[in-house]
Amino acid sequence: MKKIKMHWQIAIGIILGVLVGVLLIQFNWGNKFILDWIKPFGTIFINLLKLIAIPLIIVSLIKGVTDLKDINKLSKMGIKTIGIYLLTTVLAVAVGLLLVNTIKPGRFISAQTRTEMLATFGQNTNEKIEQVAVAKTHGPLQALVDIVPENLMYSASYNGNMLQIIFFTLLFGISMVLLPEVKTIHLKKVFEGANDVIMKIVDIIMLFAPFGVFALMASLIAESPSVDIFKALATYGFTVILGLGLLVYLIYPFLLKFWGGVNPILFYKNLAPAQLVAFTTSSSAATLPITMECVEEKIGVHKEVSSFVLPIGATINMDGTSLYQGVAAVFIAQVLGYDLSLMQQLSILMTATLASIGAAAVPGAGILMLVIVLESININPAGIALIIAVDRPLDMFRTATNVSGDAMVSVIINKISGNSLTPKTSG
Repeated sequence: MKKIKMHWQIAIGIILGVLVGVLLIQFNWGNKFILDWIKPFGTIFINLLKLIAIPLIIVSLIKGVTDLKDINKLSKMGIKTIGIYLLTTVLAVAVGLLLVNTIKPGRFISAQTRTEMLATFGQNTNEKIEQVAVAKTHGPLQALVDIVPENLMYSASYNGNMLQIIFFTLLFGISMVLLPEVKTIHLKKVFEGANDVIMKIVDIIMLFAPFGVFALMASLIAESPSVDIFKALATYGFTVILGLGLLVYLIYPFLLKFWGGVNPILFYKNLAPAQLVAFTTSSSAATLPITMECVEEKIGVHKEVSSFVLPIGATINMDGTSLYQGVAAVFIAQVLGYDLSLMQQLSILMTATLASIGAAAVPGAGILMLVIVLESININPAGIALIIAVDRPLDMFRTATNVSGDAMVSVIINKISGNSLTPKTSG
């Protein structure tokens, strides 16, 4: 019997998770059963992915940097990577602003529904505002300070400190390149072997993926708010998803075809496992091991490119999150009766772009960044309560977009660097 491909196994897991979740919540005991006996397996799956994320970044990034053997080549790749990431992020926010100003989803929310949502989700919003208020007590260069770790072990203990790990790893890899090869040849072999072991661990974790995404989708259904609120926010959600769809299926394919020189259909076919895992985990960091495997093994991007571009992308390239922030900020302003000027909308464009760079690659980080975006245009952040009800499902879509953007840029950098795609496996 022919083995079902991994992306189809994951898709089946997602569908069955939704069906089982919808079926069980019809019973009084259903929600508790899902949360007690099904959700833990989804949590285990996410924990496994997070467990391997930092070791994967360390060994693959060091291997990628040392393979370059030329600091000038590394610096050129870094400048090009960050430049393209910023370009796609600006495009994403611009698409979001264009759609939200055209569709105007805020006009579909009644005053009664607005009052109800502010009351229901106000407490959650206050917690996010308090977290941002603490961060604002620091100076303007605190974000730069935060990149440099004072304790590597502490940084490695929390996936939210990914930039600190990348900083140290780049410093380590560059130092290896600057030393005579005879002094580092054995150490390099250690990291090459460690990289092979880590990738094999990823293969083992992926065997559990269909069951993990099944549990995650079933628990999402059990924990979802009331259907009435979802109906009220349907137009807002449609606007965000439409914008993400335009990015993934119009703008990205254009860039892939004419800048990356690849077939977009084949690209997305090979990236499907990573997109589906990103969709269910809502975490670019957790999905990173799967993304790297798809990009290297199936799409064929050279490891020296993927091991540099993808970890950085998982940390600073948040196209889906940026688009969502633009749509959400204008939507909240529309509901609260604000008429935003052109300068305020340009402020959203700039702030959302910069905020996405600092957004942690973990579920729900976009909400924290949205507080900053709203304050930049003098809108009360309490308005976030209006969208918290649908933030989790939309987070799934925007994370899949984030991962797609990372992979797309890695293909472009691979082409710019003069490499051809050499896939090791197909389908």
